[in-house]
Amino acid sequence: MKSHSVLFLPYEKKVKAVHGETLLRAALEAGAHINASCGGGGVCGKCRVIIEQGNVEGGITEKLSVEDREKGYRLACQSKTIGDLTVRVPVESAIDSSIMDMAITARKTARITEMNLNELKKQNLFMPPVEKKYLELPPPDKNDHLPDVTRLVSFLQLEHGERRFLVGLPVIRKIPETIRKENFKITATLARPVHEGRKTRIINIQHGDTSMRNYAIAVDVGTTTVYAQLLDLISGTPLAQFGEFNGQISYGEDVISRIIYAEKPGGLEKLHQVIIKTINSLIGKLIRKSGVDIDEVSTITLAGNTTMTQLLLKINPAYIRRSPYVPAATLYPPIDAYFLGLNLGEHVTALVYPAVSSYVGGDIVAGVMGSGMYQSPELTLFLDIGTNAEIVVGNKDWFACAACSAGPAFEGGGIKFGMRAAKGAIEDFSIDPSTLEPMNLTIGNIPPKGISGSGLISIVATLFELGIINSKGKFNPDLHTPRIRENGGIFEYVLAWKDMTSIDRDIVITEIDIDNLIRAKGAIYSGFMTLLAEVGLSVNDLDRIILSGGFGSYVDLEKAITIGLLPELDAEKVTFVGNGSLMGAKMSSLSNHIRKNVVEVTRKMTNFELSETSSYMHHYVAALFLPHTDINQFPKLKQRLKSRNLIQ
Repeated sequence: MKSHSVLFLPYEKKVKAVHGETLLRAALEAGAHINASCGGGGVCGKCRVIIEQGNVEGGITEKLSVEDREKGYRLACQSKTIGDLTVRVPVESAIDSSIMDMAITARKTARITEMNLNELKKQNLFMPPVEKKYLELPPPDKNDHLPDVTRLVSFLQLEHGERRFLVGLPVIRKIPETIRKENFKITATLARPVHEGRKTRIINIQHGDTSMRNYAIAVDVGTTTVYAQLLDLISGTPLAQFGEFNGQISYGEDVISRIIYAEKPGGLEKLHQVIIKTINSLIGKLIRKSGVDIDEVSTITLAGNTTMTQLLLKINPAYIRRSPYVPAATLYPPIDAYFLGLNLGEHVTALVYPAVSSYVGGDIVAGVMGSGMYQSPELTLFLDIGTNAEIVVGNKDWFACAACSAGPAFEGGGIKFGMRAAKGAIEDFSIDPSTLEPMNLTIGNIPPKGISGSGLISIVATLFELGIINSKGKFNPDLHTPRIRENGGIFEYVLAWKDMTSIDRDIVITEIDIDNLIRAKGAIYSGFMTLLAEVGLSVNDLDRIILSGGFGSYVDLEKAITIGLLPELDAEKVTFVGNGSLMGAKMSSLSNHIRKNVVEVTRKMTNFELSETSSYMHHYVAALFLPHTDINQFPKLKQRLKSRNLIQ
């Protein structure tokens, strides 16, 4: 079959592409990352590339202006290779993952809380699911013919009383040579049972004393990003952490797109391989950064939403998206990590967080566990914001949970200049009320190239509080400023003129962008209001709100309340747990008690399908305004708007 050479700049990566293959597919194979929010459907217009040499077939759509076309811009997802090419990926189309490993600067965010190591130790919960024991076994002689395995088990039983042990075939294969390397001085790795009375598994043996070198890996398998952390199980401290974009984003931005792809021939296998490749890449980074011997890693804990978990385990997720929305399983047994394709020793067990339903997955359960919410008597609302919003309300005695689709606005989707949190993304914003001139603050303090989710909230909240837009998100055309203009019948505000940007184009926010944000925040607000109503509670009954997810790292609480994303509560009642999924995976790696409690917690959770709850649509329609049709739900904001004569 005819193929062509395609060079991607500035990555300097070259690949052979089959004749007629799209540039987006070729870039994927080359490892040259290009933003493709719509999964290659030609809808988002974000996979813009410049053809520097050669020609392509197609790639010109209404998403490109005449000026862009003349400069050689094409949409990668619509451009087909017909010859050798040199393609430049411009800065606005490249995926920047460097933000994942940057420290979060102090801003007007919620105070951070978690069930940390000190708390575990204080409650006597610091007991990792795997432990190491150094043993000096008596060697056999003419009067002692005990088999090697029996010798090991007998000695352990002398040390641990009535504990029963189970030895697997991999250990039996290793034991004859290993125990004789240092004259029967060995270290045994033991996997503690979750429940009392069950056997302790001997999962590995090593010659000599390695008892002080015992490590675990915790992984958050996110739809968009995957984070991993290496933990020292002796001290409980993290040694390294890295994040990468989930390789599956090239096959669909959201879980529904990926389920559809998984249903294609070979699709499930491909998505499984891609996520395993992403996790293995992170494992490699952790090992290199820490200098730990990979054979010293004893366990890996993974938490993800229900779809991500089933793709990880190569389980068909087709029925998650079809009524009555049934997952294949909610509880998973311990799994040999190498069986999944993870680059870890044969002795390593993969522990997968359980789910509650098709759309309330292990990542949310992990957040409930890691935040300590499951132990607290306080009535708490736990909220994880992303393309989908997962909500849990309750305390140590009971939980109700639900999920709703918020759309991709908070991650840049559906926003003309939207982008994920990366260098150059506008993350904060203010306006001079006299001149209506903006001040943009970007991640990395470089010229802007787009708008992050937190920046979008900040921009819309500021525009609303100053009366530049009304409660419906429409611009006031009577304001005299060149920043507000009409473009194709749609009003927009110019955030940055092109000579002030990194992309040589004006960066604007349009009424369509604002409408998409209002719909997204409306879905979330109506989701937790519906859930509260279904259990007979109101916002005023809440003792605290916990925000989870990378998005919450940057959100200005006051501005989130201003647009009606969050209810108007005292800021002291709002806490932020960061990556709740990773935190829960970490806590389970450090505490066998949490592993035991997690199953009990999932059984306490009552799931509500909002699409089948009649009051949800009523709450949703009421929330499609800034901040809400009922301004009395936001009394402090109401007072501020009155002081500016924006409302009566």
